[in-house]
Amino acid sequence: MKKIKLGIVGLGRAGKGMHLRELEGKEDMFEIAAVCDIEKDRCEEMAEKFGCKTYTTLDAFLKDEDVDVVDIATRSCDHFSHAKMALDAGKIVLLEKPMCCTAEEAKELFKIGEGRLFIRHNRRFEAKFLQVNEIIASGILGDVYLIKLARNSYQRRCDWQTLSEYGGGQLLNWGPHIVDHSLHFCGGGYTKLDSYLKRVAAAGDCEDFIKVLFFGKNGRVVDMEISGGTALKTPEYVLYGTRGTLFDNGETCTLRYIDPAVQLEEIKASHETPAGAKFAASPAVPFVTEERVWDKNNLDHIWAALYETVVNGKPYPIKSEEALAVMTTIDEIKKQNIHPIV
Repeated sequence: MKKIKLGIVGLGRAGKGMHLRELEGKEDMFEIAAVCDIEKDRCEEMAEKFGCKTYTTLDAFLKDEDVDVVDIATRSCDHFSHAKMALDAGKIVLLEKPMCCTAEEAKELFKIGEGRLFIRHNRRFEAKFLQVNEIIASGILGDVYLIKLARNSYQRRCDWQTLSEYGGGQLLNWGPHIVDHSLHFCGGGYTKLDSYLKRVAAAGDCEDFIKVLFFGKNGRVVDMEISGGTALKTPEYVLYGTRGTLFDNGETCTLRYIDPAVQLEEIKASHETPAGAKFAASPAVPFVTEERVWDKNNLDHIWAALYETVVNGKPYPIKSEEALAVMTTIDEIKKQNIHPIV
């Protein structure tokens, strides 16, 4: 089995804490050939662990002919320039989200990349997202006309991701993942978008609260919320359908829906005045209530997908136009909120 010789740029929270952890157990697919970080001690730790080459400058790293794929996990503000350098050097690039800070930068990268640029939207493999799609496709909820998506917590963050000069804010942090999900639920695009950004609990000059209403081109409304200022747990998913509802409880979800085997009798509105002081009685609804357990997340599947694309030529699950649509949507949200974040 051919191995991809991987070079990792950035050994911080994403590169070391996420990417390297997800690569554990995939030694038959990937070999850590080189790493690059401005912090020398981080590089030395990786050299001791993997026996890989180390670099403290990107220029020197990109001259390494042993590196097949460059995995970029630096600060958000550096993603565009670092990816451009790697693509100009002829490398295949896996780019951490946000892929850059603007849609114009994204367009330029895809133009340069010509099939060599892949975006790490690993939340496409999120268990709840996959199961929600399966439930919608099953039809038990009927026509799903409203989906509420939320990623909420309470965090008094004060790291670089709260500062705009580094591409901070939740719009470029959780935003790419949940915007990507929202666009999917909207049928790939929207006819209208309304949004609101605010800083609630974090330091810095960026938003930690996001509310977006998508009016999907498929007629569905998606209510997206990301908050670092919510002190009580909220459901990540709530779905409203014409025959039922889904409510996320955390480890499980509750579904209440009309038995699919039951054909509802036709009802007609009446002009008549109901007898007595009450409204006319509505027909009984044969609801079924059940609880389902969410699967465990399998976010590391993005690496197997990348391997299959690079080695075996299979289509990458995140299309370039989908990743670009995420950045275009983020640009639109920014335009609607040009006032200072307070």
